[in-house]
Amino acid sequence: MANTGTFILDHGPGQGRRAATTVPDTHVCVVTTDQLVSDVPEAVARLIETGASTRPLTRISGPSATSDIELDRVEGVHGPRSLRVVIAG
Repeated sequence: MANTGTFILDHGPGQGRRAATTVPDTHVCVVTTDQLVSDVPEAVARLIETGASTRPLTRISGPSATSDIELDRVEGVHGPRSLRVVIAG
Protein backbone atom coordinates (compact mmCIF):
# COMPACT_ATOMS: atom_id res chain seq x y z
CA MET A 1 0.00 0.00 0.00
CA ALA A 2 1.62 3.18 -1.19
CA ASN A 3 0.04 5.48 1.41
CA THR A 4 1.35 3.59 4.43
CA GLY A 5 4.27 1.61 3.00
CA THR A 6 2.59 -1.60 4.13
CA PHE A 7 3.05 -5.00 2.50
CA ILE A 8 0.57 -7.82 2.81
CA LEU A 9 1.82 -11.34 2.31
CA ASP A 10 -1.03 -13.73 1.54
CA HIS A 11 1.30 -16.75 1.64
CA GLY A 12 0.28 -17.86 -1.81
CA PRO A 13 2.65 -19.42 -4.35
CA GLY A 14 6.04 -17.74 -4.54
CA GLN A 15 5.85 -16.04 -1.13
CA GLY A 16 7.50 -18.70 0.99
CA ARG A 17 6.79 -19.68 4.56
CA ARG A 18 5.71 -17.12 7.16
CA ALA A 19 8.76 -17.85 9.33
CA ALA A 20 11.03 -16.83 6.46
CA THR A 21 9.58 -13.30 6.67
CA THR A 22 10.20 -12.82 10.39
CA VAL A 23 13.53 -14.50 11.09
CA PRO A 24 16.07 -12.75 8.78
CA ASP A 25 17.69 -9.48 9.82
CA THR A 26 16.90 -8.04 6.37
CA HIS A 27 13.71 -8.75 4.44
CA VAL A 28 13.83 -8.29 0.66
CA CYS A 29 10.41 -7.94 -0.95
CA VAL A 30 10.01 -8.05 -4.73
CA VAL A 31 6.71 -6.68 -6.07
CA THR A 32 5.43 -6.00 -9.55
CA THR A 33 3.74 -2.76 -10.49
CA ASP A 34 0.38 -4.52 -10.88
CA GLN A 35 0.56 -5.56 -7.20
CA LEU A 36 0.74 -1.96 -5.96
CA VAL A 37 -2.38 -0.34 -4.49
CA SER A 38 -2.87 3.07 -2.95
CA ASP A 39 -4.50 2.37 0.40
CA VAL A 40 -6.04 -0.15 2.82
CA PRO A 41 -9.54 -0.28 1.26
CA GLU A 42 -8.06 -0.99 -2.17
CA ALA A 43 -5.79 -3.70 -0.71
CA VAL A 44 -8.69 -5.40 1.08
CA ALA A 45 -10.81 -5.28 -2.08
CA ARG A 46 -7.98 -6.85 -4.08
CA LEU A 47 -7.48 -9.60 -1.49
CA ILE A 48 -11.19 -10.45 -1.60
CA GLU A 49 -11.29 -10.29 -5.41
CA THR A 50 -8.38 -12.71 -5.78
CA GLY A 51 -9.54 -15.07 -3.02
CA ALA A 52 -6.39 -14.41 -1.01
CA SER A 53 -8.45 -13.14 1.94
CA THR A 54 -9.20 -16.76 2.86
CA ARG A 55 -5.51 -17.45 3.65
CA PRO A 56 -3.54 -16.22 6.68
CA LEU A 57 -2.24 -12.70 6.02
CA THR A 58 0.94 -11.05 7.29
CA ARG A 59 1.09 -7.26 7.22
CA ILE A 60 4.51 -5.61 7.28
CA SER A 61 4.69 -1.88 7.97
CA GLY A 62 8.15 -1.51 9.43
CA PRO A 63 10.24 -2.87 12.24
CA SER A 64 8.51 -3.93 15.42
CA ALA A 65 9.02 -1.87 18.53
CA THR A 66 8.75 -2.50 22.24
CA SER A 67 9.57 -0.71 25.47
CA ASP A 68 10.83 -2.05 28.76
CA ILE A 69 9.60 -1.03 32.22
CA GLU A 70 11.66 2.17 32.00
CA LEU A 71 10.06 2.99 28.63
CA ASP A 72 13.32 2.57 26.72
CA ARG A 73 12.13 1.97 23.15
CA VAL A 74 13.83 -0.77 21.13
CA GLU A 75 13.02 -1.34 17.45
CA GLY A 76 13.38 -4.51 15.42
CA VAL A 77 12.92 -6.92 18.31
CA HIS A 78 10.50 -9.18 16.45
CA GLY A 79 11.16 -9.61 12.77
CA PRO A 80 13.50 -7.92 10.31
CA ARG A 81 15.37 -4.78 11.28
CA SER A 82 15.37 -3.52 7.70
CA LEU A 83 13.20 -3.95 4.63
CA ARG A 84 14.38 -3.61 1.05
CA VAL A 85 11.80 -3.26 -1.72
CA VAL A 86 12.37 -4.05 -5.38
CA ILE A 87 9.64 -2.92 -7.78
CA ALA A 88 9.74 -4.88 -11.02
CA GLY A 89 8.23 -3.72 -14.31
